[in-house]
Amino acid sequence: MNDTRRTRAVLGVLLLASLAMITVDYRGGDHSPLRGLRGFGEVIFGPIEHAATAVVRPVVGAFDTVTGSPGARRRINRLEKENQRLRQQLRTGQIDKRRADELDRLLGTAGLGGYRIVPAQVISAGEGLEDTVSIDVGSGNGIKPDMTVLTGDGLVGRVTRVGPSTSTVLLATDAASSVGGRLESSNEIGIVQGAGRRSGKALKFQLLDSTAPVRPGQRIVSFGSQGDRPYVPGVPIGTVATIERTPGSLTRTAVVRPFVHFTGLDVVGVVVTAPKRNPRDAVLPPAPSTPPPSVPPTPPPSPPPSAPASPKSTPAPRTTPRG
Repeated sequence: MNDTRRTRAVLGVLLLASLAMITVDYRGGDHSPLRGLRGFGEVIFGPIEHAATAVVRPVVGAFDTVTGSPGARRRINRLEKENQRLRQQLRTGQIDKRRADELDRLLGTAGLGGYRIVPAQVISAGEGLEDTVSIDVGSGNGIKPDMTVLTGDGLVGRVTRVGPSTSTVLLATDAASSVGGRLESSNEIGIVQGAGRRSGKALKFQLLDSTAPVRPGQRIVSFGSQGDRPYVPGVPIGTVATIERTPGSLTRTAVVRPFVHFTGLDVVGVVVTAPKRNPRDAVLPPAPSTPPPSVPPTPPPSPPPSAPASPKSTPAPRTTPRG
């Protein structure tokens, strides 16, 4: 259609007519004189509008999804970070509670034995051939080489190297470790040697007297070193598990199950002052009570067997002598 003055005039007249009809229909409401024309328009153009909506709606939804996805992704990332932070707080709370419990047991053990300790935390494990760990205290905390290290359960080892703020501890399980030990409730002593954590037999106990009695279940404490270095007396070491029979040997060897879980060390204590008196067995936990062996009930005595009745004797027939 050419853009002429007549065309523009026709469009203007149509626009004015449309505005007039819209105004009349709006003011008339339900009683509008154009209500029939409006219904006719709905019948004609309604299906076309529905079809157009069905075609356009998926496109509009996809556009909204694309344009809104960065905001949704940011919300998801924020929620994931919040969940991760909450999980970390929960784990931290559980770890703190566990460490508080371990520290409480450690202080209880130190109090029973009369040891003055410096608490520490294990920060790394040795990567060489030695069974060692590093702890977060050093010379600045009063730590020196050849000091005893323990937990609330028992003996861990001894300090071998000291730095300004860290120290290295040689574990009792190391093959080069030797600790003087004493059997519970006796004066029998021997040497507790490490066999390596990977050997399956972490500790072995060699009695100096091959004739001394030893049985599974007996517990061992540290005998103590001269001058209380490197080991103070009375620290629980472990329980005798089995006795090894070695014919012709001058000593008896027992496999010892240690009290300390060496692969799960966390909170430890370094003994900086030895006890004034040997605590002997005072640091050991109460011995497990063994129930008395069950005795089967004694059956009631059976009545004595009755004597069999003796048969009656039949008198012999009397014979009359012949005259």
